[in-house]
Amino acid sequence: MLKNKNIILGVCGSIAAYKSAILIRLLIKAGANVRVILTADAENFITPLTLATLSKNPVYTKYFEEETGVWSNHVELGLWADYMIIAPVSANTMGKMANGLCDNLLSAVYLSAKCPVYYAPAMDLDMWKHESTRANVEKLNSFGNQIISPSSGELASGLYGEGRMAEPEEIINFLIDHIKKDLPLAGVKVMVTAGPTYEPIDPVRFIGNHSSGKMGFAIADEMAGLGAEVTLICGPTAEKSVRQVQRIDVTTAAEMLEACTSNFAHSTISIMSAAVADYTPKHPALQKIKKKEEEFSIDLKKTTDILLTLGQLKSPAQILIGFALETENEEENAKYKLKKKNLDLIVLNSLNDTGAGFQKDTNKITIFNRAEEKTVYTVKSKTEVAKDICNQILKLYQA
Repeated sequence: MLKNKNIILGVCGSIAAYKSAILIRLLIKAGANVRVILTADAENFITPLTLATLSKNPVYTKYFEEETGVWSNHVELGLWADYMIIAPVSANTMGKMANGLCDNLLSAVYLSAKCPVYYAPAMDLDMWKHESTRANVEKLNSFGNQIISPSSGELASGLYGEGRMAEPEEIINFLIDHIKKDLPLAGVKVMVTAGPTYEPIDPVRFIGNHSSGKMGFAIADEMAGLGAEVTLICGPTAEKSVRQVQRIDVTTAAEMLEACTSNFAHSTISIMSAAVADYTPKHPALQKIKKKEEEFSIDLKKTTDILLTLGQLKSPAQILIGFALETENEEENAKYKLKKKNLDLIVLNSLNDTGAGFQKDTNKITIFNRAEEKTVYTVKSKTEVAKDICNQILKLYQA
C-alpha cells in the first residue's frame, strides 16, 4: 500500500518524539519516500541528524536556513505529499491546525497540503481531556483529517491514563487500512497463478519450461495495490512479491491443480498466468536414471487442464482470466481457448513478437473479451503490462 508513496512526517515537541524514529524505519521498509519536518520544540527531544539518517532525506526545521541559504518551499512540500502524518502532534500544534494559525514551517505545510492528513496526539491525561483539546479534535476531524487516537498507559508525568501516542506499528496499520478502504478492489479475493511447473522424470530431472513467473508476480502486486486480498500460487521461481500477498508454492501441475481448486470457490477474480505443463511422466523413476542406453524414451500422460476445470466450476459472479502463449494462428487459437474454457478475458502473447515471451522484463499483449473484441497493446515493461491487464479486469468487475 505504501510503496513509492510520498509521505511528510511532522514531529512536534513531545517525549513521544522518539517513536518517530521507529515510524520512519517502518515507512521506509514499506517502500515509502519520507520527508520529515521538525518543530523547534521537537528538536529538544530528537535530533534532525537522527531522522535525516533514517529517512535518507534532509530534515526541514525552518522556512529559511540561514547557514545554507536554503528556503523550504512549504507549498511545494504540501503538493509533493501523497499523505501527511503528524506524529506526535502536541496540543499546541493541534490548536494551530484547528484555527488556521501559521507561525512555523509545519503548520504552513499543513495548510498547503492537498493530501489526506493523519495526526497522532501525544500529551498528558488532563491536557487530552481538556474541553479546548476536545473542541480542537472535533474541528480537525470536521476538516477531513484522520485522528489516530492515543492509547492508555503510563504517561511521562507518572500518571496513568489516555494520552500515549499510538505505537508506530499501529500508525502504519491504521494508514494501510484507511488507504485500502478507498481502493477499488478493497477486500476482494483474487487468485493469481505464476511461473512454470516441473514434472519429475526422476529425483534429479524434470520436464519444465522457461517461464520466470515475472508476469504473474507483477499482476499479483498490481492487484494487491488495488486493495485486493491476493492468493498467489506459483511454481518454482526466484521472483519475490513486492506487496503483501498470500503465497502458495507448488512444483507440479497436480499440486497447482489442487491449490487452485482449493482456493477458486473463495475467489471473485482468478488470473491464470502460470505456464502449466501439458504432459507429465507416467512413471517417474524413484532413483536417478543411469546413462546406459543410446536411446531413451519416456511415457507421458496428459495433465488435468486447470483452466478448463475452473471454467466448468465458475459461477456467473466470478471472473476468470486465461493466458495464451502462441507461435502460430495466434488469434484463432486464443479465441478458441476463450470460448472452450469459459473465460471472461484471454491475454494473448506471441513468441513471434519482439519483446514478448519467457524470462524477459517486457511483454506485448493482445486482450480478447467474451465478445471477441480485441485490444492491442505495444511492448511495455511487465509492470506496465500488469496495469493494463488489471485495468481491463477492473472494468469487468465494476460493470
